[in-house]
Formats: sequence, C-alpha cells, structure tokens
Amino acid sequence: MQFEPVIGLEIHAQLNTKSKLFCTASTEFGQLPNTNVSPVSLGLPGALPVLNKEAVQLAIMAGIALDCEIQERSIWARKNYFYADLPKGYQISQFEHPICLGGRVHLIDLNKTVRITRIHMEEDAGKLNHQGADGIAGATSSAADLNRAGVPLIEIVSEPDIRTAQEARAYMEKVHQILTFIGVCDGDLEKGSFRCDANISVRPVGESAFGTRTEVKNLNSFRSIERAVEFEINRQISVISSGGAIVQQTMNFDDTSGETTPLRSKENAHDYRYFPDPDLQPLIVTASTIAAIKSSMPELPDAIQERYSTILALPAHDIKVYLQNRPLFDLFEASCAHLKKATPKDLSKWVVGDLNALIKESNTPITQAPQVFAELVDRCSANDVSTKMVKDLLPVLVKGTPLDDAIKAMGGGQISDQTELTTMVDAVLNEHPDVVEKIKNGKTNSANFLMGQIMKKTQGRANPDAVLALILDACKPQ
Repeated sequence: MQFEPVIGLEIHAQLNTKSKLFCTASTEFGQLPNTNVSPVSLGLPGALPVLNKEAVQLAIMAGIALDCEIQERSIWARKNYFYADLPKGYQISQFEHPICLGGRVHLIDLNKTVRITRIHMEEDAGKLNHQGADGIAGATSSAADLNRAGVPLIEIVSEPDIRTAQEARAYMEKVHQILTFIGVCDGDLEKGSFRCDANISVRPVGESAFGTRTEVKNLNSFRSIERAVEFEINRQISVISSGGAIVQQTMNFDDTSGETTPLRSKENAHDYRYFPDPDLQPLIVTASTIAAIKSSMPELPDAIQERYSTILALPAHDIKVYLQNRPLFDLFEASCAHLKKATPKDLSKWVVGDLNALIKESNTPITQAPQVFAELVDRCSANDVSTKMVKDLLPVLVKGTPLDDAIKAMGGGQISDQTELTTMVDAVLNEHPDVVEKIKNGKTNSANFLMGQIMKKTQGRANPDAVLALILDACKPQ
C-alpha cells in the first residue's frame, strides 16, 4: 500500500520587542535566571496585564507579509494548564478570535503554495533547566527560569498542505526569511526565537480522510524539522503496515539519534479550558491603523527577488545573500542609488564578496557612507583604480578613511599611461629572460608571472589589461 503524508506546521516566532507582551520586563536574552521578570510575568496576586502596542504592530506586519486578513477585533483568552514554568497557571493567548486569518506562503523553487489557517498572539512560558541525570525522566531536580515568561510570540498555523519533509523545511525557511527580513523577528534559532511544532499523519494514497496525527514539538533548526518529519513519516508507515495503529500523542525529536519518541498523550482544546481573559479588553485594530502599517512596511522578499533577477540581473547567489542579511541589503540598496558608471551587478560582486567578508571578520557595522563604495566601484569601471586596488582599499574604507585619502596613501590611482607602463614592462622582461623565452615558445600562461611582478612593483596600481597586452606583444616570436 502506498501512503501519502499530511503535514501542518505551527511556527512560533518571538516578536522583536524590548519588553514583554503584558509588562515592561526586558526580553533581552542571556541574562541571569529570573532577572527579566516583573509582578505580571511572575503571576503575583493583583498584578494586571498591560498590552504592548509595538507587539501588536509587529503581529499585524507579519499578517500582511503572509497575505493574511487582519481582524479588526480579536479576543485574548486564557489557556489553562499547570506546569512549573507557568507561574500564573495559564497562558494568555488567542483562541476563537485571533488577530489574523487566512494567508499563504509561496515556495517558488518548489512551485508550491502553503495556506495559512491563522496567526494568533500569545505570551511565552518560562523554561525548566533539568539537573542531574540525562533527560527529563532521569533528572534529580529542575530549576525554573522565568526570563522568557511573558515574551511576545506569534503562532503561525498552516493548513495541512505540506506533503514531504523537504516541503516542510522549505516552508519553515521561507517564513523565517520573510519575518526576519521585515524585522518582525530576529530569527535566532539557537536562542529559541524561532521554532516549530510539526503535526504529521499518513493516509493511503487516494483517501481524503486524515489519519491519526502526532505532534513533534520544539524543532529549532531547519535540518531538525526535515529529519524529524522524515523519521516520523517512516515510523507511522511502518506501524500501520505492521497492523498497528497510530496513537495521537506529542512526540520529542532527539537530534543525536534522529528519532522521535512519545512525550505525552495529545491534549485537545477542551483540556485547556479556554475562556476570554477578564483582565483584557478585546483588541480593536482600525482599518486606518492597518493601512498605515501596510504603507510603512518594507519591500517583501519575493518582490525583491523578482526585481533583482529581472531588472538588476543579479546572480541567484547574490540575491539569496541579501535576503538573508538585511543590513547588507540596505547597504547595497543605498550604494546603488549613487552609481554613475558601474552597474548594480558590478557593485554586488564586491558587496557580497569582499565587503561582506570584512563585515563578518570585524563583527561591527559599517560606518562608511554608502556613496563611497559606489564611487569606488565607479572608479574601477572607469579604469581609474584596478580590481587589485579595490581589494586593498576596501579594508581601509570600512574603517572610515575617505576614498581620496586612501588612494593617495597607495601612491595614486591606476597607472594606464602607455609610456610609463612600457618602461616598467621592459624592465621586468630584462629581469626574467627565461620567462620571456617560455612565452615565445607558446607558454603564454607564464605572462601571469611577469604581470604579477609588475603589480608588485606598482602596489597593484598598473592597469592589468594594458600590462598583459604589452607583455604578450613584446614576447611575440620573431
């Protein structure tokens, strides 16, 4: 029997705010345990929640970017359960009336569209650090860190439109790209800012009814979601093929073994006893507010990919780098606006290559004005500076040195004067008669050695094309 997987993802993305969803406690990562807390996030008696306006704006931005319908009225609900990292005994979330409905994500490379059911806002729980033996079951004690309690999240719930582990990974990557690019989420997978639960079932090919599903929790890397979904699909097919039945339950994925194991039986909505939070009014978002947020949003990745590919003719690799690195994209866009002679493609070669490497190496933002990089590439296109000089100038420019001062420190611009270059070439030819003889005998690649000598003498200022032409001309067989 052939089986078809049916997969839906629930992505949790931390909203990029400095304070929590219902209090002013910080969301900064890496602080000492239980220091980013307040009476509200600790669930102290009498403490009342106050909604973070910026978190709502970011949630609306996410909804617009994912083609959702923003709801003008949504309702806060209490999701009741008891766990040591949830001091109030409930989590403030949205249930029947979320802030966003519908939506879709296009996976261009796979020619696939995944529909979105809803996006709702909620606060995060804290974290338990299990101590003692390996694993939760063998722990001798657990310490609660409530720094994450109350951190603002959106949960993006997809329709069960995904059919393979590869599609699941591509969908998660695409949502991550969109949300990080527009600044809704920092997307840091290692810090837990972006994580995913996968709902997985299988059914015989041709059937429309869904099979019994399991939910694999807290997948926090693209590699993990692909491996977890692949394993769980194969596990379920094996169980059914052997005459067994799938049990609806929550599963854990072990990144080391690559296997899923049961955690607990799967809860249903009625187990959480959802009801409207009596301390919070319904969230009202006016049409004018939605329109204002929409008009202020940056260009979305799909539109940029289309523009860069068709209009700027950038390589696919360059486009991918920009969509994964917003500061580099901003630098490229700002520099492009100042180009006079070079093309955006000329500029991109340097931004994605040498300049990007320098930024990563220094681990500091660029303070140099974007027009300086545009002028440098313009001068290179005009043969005022050589490509070798560009390589040598970039490390100086990123430190803030003016372009003219940097060029002057190198001895000036590119040497293209024919008489001056001929004198240099003749001198180098006289120093290396053996290499000249090789070139005359047809080994033209040896000309690169002579050109390297001239570049060394001129600190990279000699025009390489002109030098090579002069060397080859001088070394013609008589």
